[in-house]
Amino acid sequence: MPLAQLIDSTELITRLSKPNLCIFDCRFALDDPDYGRRGYEQAHIPGARFLDLEKDLSGSVIRGQTGRHPLPQPEQLIARLRAAGLNNDSEVVLYDDGPGAFAARAWWLLAWLGKRSGVYILDGGLKAWRDVGGLVTAESADVPTGQFDGTPDDDLLISAQQLTERLEQPGLTLIDARALPRFLGEQEPIDPVAGHIPGARCVPFSENLDATGHFLPSDQLRSRFDRLLTDQPADTLVAYCGSGVTACHNLFSLCLAGYPLAKLYAGSWSEWINDPARPLA
Repeated sequence: MPLAQLIDSTELITRLSKPNLCIFDCRFALDDPDYGRRGYEQAHIPGARFLDLEKDLSGSVIRGQTGRHPLPQPEQLIARLRAAGLNNDSEVVLYDDGPGAFAARAWWLLAWLGKRSGVYILDGGLKAWRDVGGLVTAESADVPTGQFDGTPDDDLLISAQQLTERLEQPGLTLIDARALPRFLGEQEPIDPVAGHIPGARCVPFSENLDATGHFLPSDQLRSRFDRLLTDQPADTLVAYCGSGVTACHNLFSLCLAGYPLAKLYAGSWSEWINDPARPLA
């Protein structure tokens, strides 16, 4: 079974009654941290449980050390997923408002913990669901505690120190998921320092989507990423972004295109700039 899988809204409608289905609402807004929870309480896909980017899908921020969305402690994330009803054999559907960035973060975390089969991102998100007439509800899902057992696979990660050591070496394809103005340092609305990690390529996550907010077909994604690698093997890929969230969208899209799961620099730009000794571009 492919690691990255999409499900469309029409297909999800037919699966809503499946007993092992776990739907997770991952909506979030960087400029309004309570947005996702409010939206969930107002209306969500029936049976969905809410996962908050900062409270559930991230760990504690340590000023001057971590990035803005450090990885959660594995045992805390596993406990949260169990409380939300996740079992090892659950079929999982993740969604957000449509672009898929926050859903992709949840997808990557599940892959990190070893849940790599039966996990889908809802293509087009909640907007696509509404567009096909999918029902919504304000009722919270009452679910029994799950028995999910996860073990983190840190081979999927690269640390700031490891990345620093590789910057001057051949065999690194470093891709930055932020928009070009932020990559170039022309605009920086979030972090205190502008620019990018030297040698990185700008690969905005938004360009994995078509004009309707759905993922591009796999062959188009393959063409997009093939141009980045040229003669480099796929295992040279490392993805990052501002805080380790939208980088997961690129990692998911790479897997949709048929590539293996590449490494994530989870701390990303917001961690990188904490150490003035690290080079900037």
